Amino acid sequence: MNVEEIAQNWMDNCCQTIQQYDHPSHMNLISKDVQVFGIPGFEVIGYDDWFSQCEHEFSEKLIEKASYEGLKVRQSNNSQIMFLTNESVLATDGTSDSHPIEIVLSKEQDGSWRVTQERLLSEEEASHLGIS
Repeated sequence: MNVEEIAQNWMDNCCQTIQQYDHPSHMNLISKDVQVFGIPGFEVIGYDDWFSQCEHEFSEKLIEKASYEGLKVRQSNNSQIMFLTNESVLATDGTSDSHPIEIVLSKEQDGSWRVTQERLLSEEEASHLGIS
């Protein structure tokens, strides 16, 4: 598999596990070392925060659909892929949230690709990077 296929496969699995409210499989896509930057009101979000948030959203069936649009690989090597995409989340109450993000996938010791870093981008930065 090439880097684009690995990244696309991860995004597809992420969306599928969200739509199926499959918390264990979804969290298997997330590294225990994950760090999320750029969320207003939070300096850094880690694995435990992500776990708790998803557990709540999945058990209450708060998300109807998640999707990614566009894929622009910025850098890659044998163990990491950094790419840009637009993430959209549609809640069951009809509200939606969409934003450009930078994702770093890392190949972990078990051979699985998991997200180790995610960063929400400003519209200005996304436009500059060619992903908006």
